[in-house]
Amino acid sequence: MTQSDTRPLTLRDVSEASGVSEMTVSRVLRNRGDVSDATRQKVLASAKELGYVPNKIAGALASSRVNLVAVVIPSMSNLVFPEVMTGISQVLEETELQPVVGLTDYTREKEEKVLYEMLSWRPSGVIIAGLEHSEASRAMLRASGIPVVEIMDVDGTPVDSVVGISHRRAGEQMAAAILKAGYQRIGFMGTSMPRDHRARKRFEGFTGALAKAGVEIVDSAFYEGRSAFVKGREMTKEILERDPELDFLYYSNDMIGAGGLLWLWEQGYDIPGRIGLAGFNGLNLLKGLPKELASMDACRQEIGRQAAEIIVNRLKDGADQAPVRIALEPTISYGDTLRRP
Repeated sequence: MTQSDTRPLTLRDVSEASGVSEMTVSRVLRNRGDVSDATRQKVLASAKELGYVPNKIAGALASSRVNLVAVVIPSMSNLVFPEVMTGISQVLEETELQPVVGLTDYTREKEEKVLYEMLSWRPSGVIIAGLEHSEASRAMLRASGIPVVEIMDVDGTPVDSVVGISHRRAGEQMAAAILKAGYQRIGFMGTSMPRDHRARKRFEGFTGALAKAGVEIVDSAFYEGRSAFVKGREMTKEILERDPELDFLYYSNDMIGAGGLLWLWEQGYDIPGRIGLAGFNGLNLLKGLPKELASMDACRQEIGRQAAEIIVNRLKDGADQAPVRIALEPTISYGDTLRRP
C-alpha cells in the first residue's frame, strides 16, 4: 500500500463526494441537527462507498491512534479461533498493543457492523478472518490508513497483508493421501458451503484431486449450525444407511469427524480397515478418543503469531511498507483412522 492509499479519509472527502458542506456531513454522521432525508441518504451513501468511518476519539486529530488491535473473527465457540487468539496475544503482550475482539457469526452484515464500530475508535491495526468480505467492508479496510492482515486463508486477493494456508491445497493433499491408502468409495460430510468459504475451498480442492484420479464423491451431506459431535453421529449413520459400501468418510472439520468416529466405534466397525476417516483442524482436545482421528493441522497459533508480528513491524517501520503474504504449510496426521501408505 502506498502512502496515498493509506491516508485516512476525512470529513472533507465525504463532503466533496456528496456535494454538501463538512458541517452537514458532521451532522448526518453524528445524527444531529436538521438535515433532509435526501441529503442524509446522499451523505451516508457517499461515506459507505468511500469506506469512511467517523472518529470517536473525542478531541483527537483524525490521524491519532489508540493502542488497540481490532481482531475480527467469526466465533469464539469454534475451537479454532481461541488458538489463533493465543498466538496473537503472545506477540502483542510484548508491546503496548492490546487485542480487542469482534465476532461476526460468519455473516457479512455483522462483519460490516463490527468493522464500522471498531474502526471508529481508530485502532492501530486490524486482523480479520477470511478473504471474502462485502464491498463496504473492503472499502472500510482500504480507507482505514492502518495495517490490515487477513488470516486463515491465502486463496484469494487480500486487501493488504495475508497469513494463512491454502485450503484448496489442503483438500488436494488429503485426497491424495486417501487414494494412496487404497480407498475408493468416498463420502463427504461438512458445513453448508455458502457461509463457510474455507470449507468450500477444501471441498473444491478435494473433489478436484479425486477427479484427476478418476474418482468421484459417492455421497455427501451438509448441515447448518455449529460443529458438534451429534451432527457427526447423525450424518454418519444416515450416509451409511444410504450407501453401506462406503469405505472412507471425509469430514470438513474434526468435531463432526469425532462424532462420526464415536458412532462407528460403537457399531463395531473395523477402523481403518473396513472404513477410514479424516477431519480437519488437528484439534488437541480430541486426543482422548478411542482412536486418534486422522486430520490436518491448520497452523492456527502460528497464523495468529505471524499476523500480530506483521502489525507490530508495520507500526515500527512505517505503514507504507509493501504488503506481506505468508502461506504456511499444513501437515497430515494419519492418526488411527487412515491407513498409512
